[in-house]
Amino acid sequence: MCGINGLYFYNLRGKEAESLLRNMANTMIHRGPDDEGFFLNQRVGLSFRRLSIIDTTGASQPLTNERGNIKLVCNGEIYNYKELRKELSNKGHKFFTQGDAEVIIHLYEEHGKDLVNHLRGMFSFVLYDIEKDKIIACRDHFGIKPLYYTLNQDRFACSSELKSLLLTMPQKELDKESLSYYLTYQYVPLEKTMIKDVFKLLPGHRLIIDKNGITKEKYWSAEFSPKDKPVEQYKDEISHVIAQSVKVHMQSDVPIGAFLSSGVDSTAIAALMRQIKKINTFSVGFEGSQNECVYSSKTSKVLDTEHHKWIISEQEYFQSINDYIWFIDDPVADPSAIALYLVSKLASKHVKVVLSGEGADEFFAGYGIYKEPLALKRFDFVPKGIKKGLNRAIKPLFKFHGKNYLLRGTTELSNRFVGNAKIFVDDVKDVLIDPPSTYASPFELTKPFYETSSHLDPVKQMQTIDINFWLPGNILTKADKMSMANSIELRVPFLDIEVFKVASQIPTSHSINPNTTKAILRDALKNVVPEHIINRPKLGFPVPLAHWLRGKRGEHCISVIKSSGLEKVINLNYVQKLYNDHLSGKANNARKIWTLYILAMWHKKFLL
Repeated sequence: MCGINGLYFYNLRGKEAESLLRNMANTMIHRGPDDEGFFLNQRVGLSFRRLSIIDTTGASQPLTNERGNIKLVCNGEIYNYKELRKELSNKGHKFFTQGDAEVIIHLYEEHGKDLVNHLRGMFSFVLYDIEKDKIIACRDHFGIKPLYYTLNQDRFACSSELKSLLLTMPQKELDKESLSYYLTYQYVPLEKTMIKDVFKLLPGHRLIIDKNGITKEKYWSAEFSPKDKPVEQYKDEISHVIAQSVKVHMQSDVPIGAFLSSGVDSTAIAALMRQIKKINTFSVGFEGSQNECVYSSKTSKVLDTEHHKWIISEQEYFQSINDYIWFIDDPVADPSAIALYLVSKLASKHVKVVLSGEGADEFFAGYGIYKEPLALKRFDFVPKGIKKGLNRAIKPLFKFHGKNYLLRGTTELSNRFVGNAKIFVDDVKDVLIDPPSTYASPFELTKPFYETSSHLDPVKQMQTIDINFWLPGNILTKADKMSMANSIELRVPFLDIEVFKVASQIPTSHSINPNTTKAILRDALKNVVPEHIINRPKLGFPVPLAHWLRGKRGEHCISVIKSSGLEKVINLNYVQKLYNDHLSGKANNARKIWTLYILAMWHKKFLL
């Protein structure tokens, strides 16, 4: 786990290139405090910050091949590197280290840009072919590891972190279209960022950069293809592939542990790890009836782990926000992200690698909202024209019991579901003083994904949306940034290409019923996960935000929003109304206020 930077100069590099590379690397020392490395010639510059996990005394980057004509910097872990190394050695390739990333160079010699089809892991890498004067930059299948990039007439630049990339830009400008989408999603979706002309390489994509410019290619996408197989066969496949994934994810030459919440996903990971060796587990919670630590402490005793917990106070939470904004790079207004930052800080005192349960909900249909199509099934028999008419008639009526149910039932899935977060939708234009002319409804962003998954049932379509939006935009962004902020590596065994091969074939009927979600996953893991956890409903992470924002914290948030320099784009009168309604109890606007507050803090940090 590391931080990488790359520069490609369309003309010969300037004198500032070396200092620029060093400054870019220094900006993200937290990603790699153990070592640094640089490569620079007249065309290309590469820099690297290392967090040593495998072959801790060797495997320094940039890596090279025998002839010295290929250079590589890689962030992440290749979990099948031992098998690949053996195959490549049998073909005559010579290895200089015991690290995992070196296989990428020799795979390139064998397969060119299609080398990525042979990798099992989490990664973003930049490979430079000196003889062909060409860079190949790749990001893993699910977007576990980040890669930002920008380009102008003089050069292409890429980095693991946005803050490092901004050093290459003479000026920074807020992207108003991205702002519009952020207000709905609580993060900037897909490939754009909040900074104009800075982009994220999408999951399953690669870039090819040479003197003629830049080419973007998709090498893989997550596609569901349900198959009719016996339930018991699926359960056996699930239990086997997850156990095997945990085993390969535990490859490490440094201490390793697990995040442990009150849910089935992280508990399953910890339990499978415990079958292999004694481990440390880590939990955080908040005071109150939904304190996660109550359950995780009980679980740790059953699993016999070395457990560490932290009950986060309101003061500790808010004191962490400045650090959070700096490390998150692009704004993400998920309140649980700060708790993830703090549990990573706790873990960093004991281990260098942690495993966690991200991805299980997207792969195995774990979110409560996935039960909605089942609840609305009676509307399937109503003709579309009648549903549209009913919807138009119901919308202007005063609020009554059942109105929301009728509205959802008469609205097509593609016009009501954009992913797990939906903060501002129709009221985006109330927040913005001058909505950008290029702004379209967030439903326009998801439309292509509904079109490519139109042959699937509604739940599988919702999973497809979340895998392409919520998972990389929110879940994996905060997982990478908050763990790396504390110089630890976070690994996610559910988000494994072999696990997805099994999950992608499971019919929705095996996962969703009126009583629970990811039913088949729970059944497959019932001999691994303790009984007090296996059937617990998903809670998310219960941050008591609504309560906090009705006190002085709320006043502080509104004050920050008003003094953030956003008055030219944000309607401050509308923001005040949101707060007044929240304070009086007329509405719970905590998430809306929080989304604007995180934006304001980010704007002050990065653009003022």
